[in-house]
Amino acid sequence: MTLFQSIIIAIIEGITEFLPISSTAHMKFANPFLGIANTPFVDLFEIVIQLAAIASVVVVYYKKFFDFKHFSFYLKLIVAVIPALIFGALLKKHIDAALGNLWIIAIVMVAGGIVLLFIDKLFAGNENASQEMSYKKSFIVGCFQVLSILFPGLSRSAATIIGGMSQKLTKKTAAEFSFFLAVPTMLAASAKSTLDVYKTSPEVFSHDNLFTLLIGGLVAFVVALLSVKFFINFIQKRGFALFGWYRIVLGLTIIALLYTKYL
Repeated sequence: MTLFQSIIIAIIEGITEFLPISSTAHMKFANPFLGIANTPFVDLFEIVIQLAAIASVVVVYYKKFFDFKHFSFYLKLIVAVIPALIFGALLKKHIDAALGNLWIIAIVMVAGGIVLLFIDKLFAGNENASQEMSYKKSFIVGCFQVLSILFPGLSRSAATIIGGMSQKLTKKTAAEFSFFLAVPTMLAASAKSTLDVYKTSPEVFSHDNLFTLLIGGLVAFVVALLSVKFFINFIQKRGFALFGWYRIVLGLTIIALLYTKYL
C-alpha cells in the first residue's frame, strides 16, 4: 500500500464511518480499483483507521464522554460491547471469510439498503419517545451490533441505530449511543488485530508501514470530525431513505461488475 493509496482509503473511511452505508464495504470495494492487494497490513490498516475515525467522537462529544459524574454511562457501554466481543471471538474465521468475499458484502449492501427505505416509517412515532438509555436497551443495541459483525456490509452504525430506535429511542439518541459504542468496540478490534498480525507477520510493523498507518489514521480522524455532526443533522431532517437508495445502487453496481468479471 502506497502513501497515496492509504490517504484515499482513509478519506473514504472518514466520510463513511458514521453513515449507515458501511465503511468496511466501501474500503473493500475501493481496494481493487486502487490496485491494493489483500495483505495482513491492509487488513490491519482498515481496522486501525476505523478506530482513528471513531476517535473523533471523543473530541466532538468530549463533555459527555468524560462526564465521570455519570459512571453508569460507561457501564452501559460495557454491557453493550459484550455481545460483539463474544461473537467476534467465537466466529472470527467466519468473519474473516465473509470480509474477503465481495459478493457477500455487495448483497448485504443491497439488503441493508432495502431495510433503510422503511426505517423512517417503521419508527415514525419515536421522535417524541424516550431519550434515556437503560442497561436493557444498551444490551439489545449491542446484540444488533453483532449483526454487522456477522454480515460485513450491513454497517455497524446502521445496525446499532436501528437497534436503538427499536427500543423507542429518538434518532439522535440512538445515533449518539451508536457512536459512543463504536469507541470500545473498535478499540478491542484494533488491539486484537494488532496482536494477531504481530504474532503471525511481525515484519508488517516496519518503519514505512507504521508511517503509512499514522498518516492514514490522522486523515481518517480529521475527515470523520467533519462528517459526524453532518450525519446527526441530516437524519433528523431527512431520515434514512436516501442512504437506502445509495446502498442499493452501489450494491447492484458492484454485483454487476463482479458478474461481468470487471471486478
